[in-house]
Amino acid sequence: MSLTVEKLEKNMAKLTITVPAAEFAEAMKASYIKQRGKISVPGFRKGKVPQAYLEKMYGPEIFYEDAANTCMESSYPGALDECELDVVSRPEVDVVQMEKGKDFIYSATVAIKPEVTLGEYKGVEVEKTDSEVTDEDVKEELERVQKQNARNVPVEDRAAKLEDEVSIDFDGYIDGEAFEGGKGENYKLVLGSHSFIDTFEDQIVGKNIGDEFDVNVTFPEDYQAEDLAGKPAVFKCKLLGIKETELPELDDEFASEVSEFDTLDEYKEDLKATLKVRKEQEAKNKKEGLVIDKIIENAQMEIPEPMVETTKEQMLNEFAQQISYQGLSIEQYFQFTGMSKDKFLETATPEAERRIKSRLVLEAVAKTEDIQVSDEELEEELKKMAETYQMDYDQLVDLVGDSEKEAIKLDIAVQKAVDFVTESAVEK
Repeated sequence: MSLTVEKLEKNMAKLTITVPAAEFAEAMKASYIKQRGKISVPGFRKGKVPQAYLEKMYGPEIFYEDAANTCMESSYPGALDECELDVVSRPEVDVVQMEKGKDFIYSATVAIKPEVTLGEYKGVEVEKTDSEVTDEDVKEELERVQKQNARNVPVEDRAAKLEDEVSIDFDGYIDGEAFEGGKGENYKLVLGSHSFIDTFEDQIVGKNIGDEFDVNVTFPEDYQAEDLAGKPAVFKCKLLGIKETELPELDDEFASEVSEFDTLDEYKEDLKATLKVRKEQEAKNKKEGLVIDKIIENAQMEIPEPMVETTKEQMLNEFAQQISYQGLSIEQYFQFTGMSKDKFLETATPEAERRIKSRLVLEAVAKTEDIQVSDEELEEELKKMAETYQMDYDQLVDLVGDSEKEAIKLDIAVQKAVDFVTESAVEK
């Protein structure tokens, strides 16, 4: 393999990678071996058709795609190592030359980690963050616990209203035709939760148990299912049941049931202490955020667009992982909320850009201040990881390579940089 590197504008680079003709030929042969058992040709036993014969019949191009993928998978990692660039995006690949008997040549356009020019980062001024716990805070927390311990009680003597949990059957139709995913049976829905599209929930308000009725809605223009986007739909519904929330009384009995305390006053004091710890942590986090925002504002850097796109995809994957713990797939989430992948990625852009800029400026601070991470600090972090993943420490250490250890040390250095700039900041 040979490599040429061309630096482009806006922190982009183009890697042109040449794979020798002999390696491309071997990749074509591997593709032939993989496919020959699937090809039947009169006069030959299945799997016994010579490669040359198949190339004569169908052209050598039938093996090109597999061979190209094989060559790229084997050569791209080596090209990344050789170019010594800090690549921060997936490659955009273009085939330059692909022909039997010749070198296979392709280009990979990638984003490079931007250089950061720091401005003022020590002693920056930020707004003072408040961690005082008020009586109103305690009241709100108490009401939150009260709602957590509420019961859903069936009601039959009135119509459905907002905040009720209703059970419904529904069938969705567009232009008189049922559509996929538009049917539900004994579906539980909290009215006013905005779990369904458009005014679906509002049209259930006022209905009584046993009522059969139509709900008319319009799917959003950017709905993830293109065949439904922007179209009016009719849902034929039946209201099966209504439940209302019944809150427990805020008294000593309640306190003894939800806590280790015998009286409501004791429980309130404990809530106040707990809230104090929480608000102090929130104030610390807010101060850190304000300081980092200020340092970003004072710094100069040019973020390549593919770096942002890669980060947004990571955020989508993280979100999909989170909701999977609730038994919900990302596709179901999009369907129920009217969100789409494109819309999610669009709304994620500001946060993705902030994530990137935060990391870059903090890495720059760590480098400028020569923040070091000791072996003991690395060991402590690995022990925390082992505990989190419920692994034996020695087993985890065996699995973590040198590059992973360097990445962990950089993460620790970045956190130390956060502490450094936050402690030096001035609250006004």
